[in-house]
Amino acid sequence: MGMGANIVLGAIADDFTGATDLANNLVRGGMRCLQVIGVPQQEVDLTDIDAVVVALKSRSCPVDEAVADSLAALEWLRQQGARQLFFKYCSTFDSTDQGNIGPVADSLLEALAAHQTVMVPAFPINGRTVYQGHLFVGDRLLNDSGMQHHPLNPMQDADLVRVLSRQTPHPVGLANRAVLAKGAEATRAHLTMLADQGVRHVICDSLDEQDLEILAEATVAMPLVTGGSGLGQALPAQYRAQGWLDTISEPGRLSPASGGALVLSGSCSRATLAQVADFLAKHPDGGFALDPLTLSEGDKQWEQALAFALERLSSNAPVLIYASADPEKVKTAQAELGVERAGHLVEEALSQLAVTLVNEGVGRLLVAGGETSGAVVSALGITTLRIGEQIDPGVPWTQTSMVGREAPLSLALKSGNFGGIDFFTRAFEVLV
Repeated sequence: MGMGANIVLGAIADDFTGATDLANNLVRGGMRCLQVIGVPQQEVDLTDIDAVVVALKSRSCPVDEAVADSLAALEWLRQQGARQLFFKYCSTFDSTDQGNIGPVADSLLEALAAHQTVMVPAFPINGRTVYQGHLFVGDRLLNDSGMQHHPLNPMQDADLVRVLSRQTPHPVGLANRAVLAKGAEATRAHLTMLADQGVRHVICDSLDEQDLEILAEATVAMPLVTGGSGLGQALPAQYRAQGWLDTISEPGRLSPASGGALVLSGSCSRATLAQVADFLAKHPDGGFALDPLTLSEGDKQWEQALAFALERLSSNAPVLIYASADPEKVKTAQAELGVERAGHLVEEALSQLAVTLVNEGVGRLLVAGGETSGAVVSALGITTLRIGEQIDPGVPWTQTSMVGREAPLSLALKSGNFGGIDFFTRAFEVLV
């Protein structure tokens, strides 16, 4: 077990920003939370930690790899004594018809000898709701929200019972809003009835925070729950009611921040594109655009981006390096280079900029995009993140200690779809 381990919740997240999103809500719910990058190979100090989130890069990888990595994370979390396990995926449920949500959930249930779990992707405060098993983003069905154009996992079906049924051989059921409206006890009875019928996975409606609270109360005794981060904010109150968790003041306290400020953006989501535009409107000379086609020709553009960032940082000016682009431009690059190579070129350029610029004194780093965040964290050799206070729903500041740095590195990992339009400027204003 880790040093001082007394873990209430152990979570397995299928990408880096998703892990931070969940960890953020656990802190908001009153838990002291540590995010670990991959399955730890060395002992981790968990002395004052209530929840651990293992961040994997398993959302878009081959199914067998996602299952193996998730089972390894599960075994480590069980060794830390976690009372309940949580499989975290995106609030847009993005996956392919082959997986990875269904196969991973099946493998975790089998490893735990458990017979049923719930699927609760909703995050109402961020506009992700589920009604009659259909996932909405704002007032649009998932397949009409922009997610149908996702470059890796396009979502063209909002019916989650149908989506999940294509990923698992086991029956998929529904706990709809009418059931939840009757309260936690009735919801628990409904889940039991479905289990008696052999239903292994239950998609759960959720329109607001109260629905999530009812689901948390109904499922607190389940060995495994799954979903987005909304459920994570509701669970800590149930742990306190069970006597598993004390009331903790300032669970998100971090050390004072220091060092230069840098934004790296690889996401091409609508939200991130708007954030890039907002930053450039406020700081017309503050951004440098990377292009995968130009990056494929050699190091010249990368070197130009580095020189640009160093000059801006030397005068304490805002810096944004971005490869975010509209869908048509992305498709053009993917058509010429291939989807995998185009993405790799951007991730490699941004992650190596992060390494070089952190070594040059950047101490406050904001990264936009799940794949980009994973690449940056890996390149920096980060293994643990202490979770701090929220910037916007789903995105907190975090801190990590690094060899050769006297002060900790402050890091914000933003899912592409998250954050207000002024996120790239306001994030640094809330960091103290």
